[in-house]
Amino acid sequence: MKLQIKNIQGENAGDLEVRDDVFGVPVKSALVHQVMVGQLANKRQGTAKTKTRSEVSGGGAKPRPQKGTGSSRQGSTSSPVWVGGGRAFGPSPRSYRKRTPKKMRRLALLSVLSDKARHSDLLLLDSLELKEGKTKEIVSILSDLNVSNSALIVTDGTNKKLVQSAGNVGKVRTLPVQVLNTLELLNKKQLIITVDAVKRIEELWGGVYRGESSSSDSSGEEINVEKEEAHAEPQIVEDAVEEVVVEEVNITSVEELNLSTRTRNILLQAGVTEINDLIGLSKVELMAIQSFGEKSYLEVREQLRNINLLPSDWK
Repeated sequence: MKLQIKNIQGENAGDLEVRDDVFGVPVKSALVHQVMVGQLANKRQGTAKTKTRSEVSGGGAKPRPQKGTGSSRQGSTSSPVWVGGGRAFGPSPRSYRKRTPKKMRRLALLSVLSDKARHSDLLLLDSLELKEGKTKEIVSILSDLNVSNSALIVTDGTNKKLVQSAGNVGKVRTLPVQVLNTLELLNKKQLIITVDAVKRIEELWGGVYRGESSSSDSSGEEINVEKEEAHAEPQIVEDAVEEVVVEEVNITSVEELNLSTRTRNILLQAGVTEINDLIGLSKVELMAIQSFGEKSYLEVREQLRNINLLPSDWK
């Protein structure tokens, strides 16, 4: 399968041969929906809380006599029928977390990538280097590429100037390829990705799934995995090693980092729920978070270093 390459002026710059097991995967709508619901559920904090009649203040004395007033019988002002009383069956803190297996997340990601490639919603750029990191630069590039819909720009690693340039452009979001996920792809109509990011995707998510006896290609024909392994054994072994790397770096939320409970709660309460939000903060902005000290900073920095997403200005 070939994808057309363009430069930032919108001119053709050749073709790139890509893997069919990454950009030619049949779409599995039910699986994509399940992964999307899981990601949305994991973003919820689950901190909503209302007071019951036993938790509101007051209500100890009977508000009026049982008889003789002509009004209804009432025993306490904390009853849910009173204004200012407790809430009946109100929300309480709970976890909405849904566990989605890594193999499902991976296949859903490949399904959406393949669907965008088939419907010409994927723009492949040879490079995306900005000189000053100003808004007018990315606006000019999007205009040359005829991008009028919402867009997700994916690069190999964090591009500080690109983040600054696209920060004030509506419906445009930037993302390092290491934290690419199904929800981000579904939220944007157009996917703009660099050649280096495509090669990185093929390294991370290309190959044959473990435990599968057969798979299907883009034409829908069944392919015997055992025969494929016999003809391309070195490639499959390499892909199996790369699949382990995927398990290490396929992290999208702060909750998935191996942080202490205190540090994780501080970040979540500050609204930093995704890895992309975390790496988008400078060290000064991170240290300005209430109750976030040097010990928490060192802990977060170590975790980001382990998944190769440590921002350059944090060192």
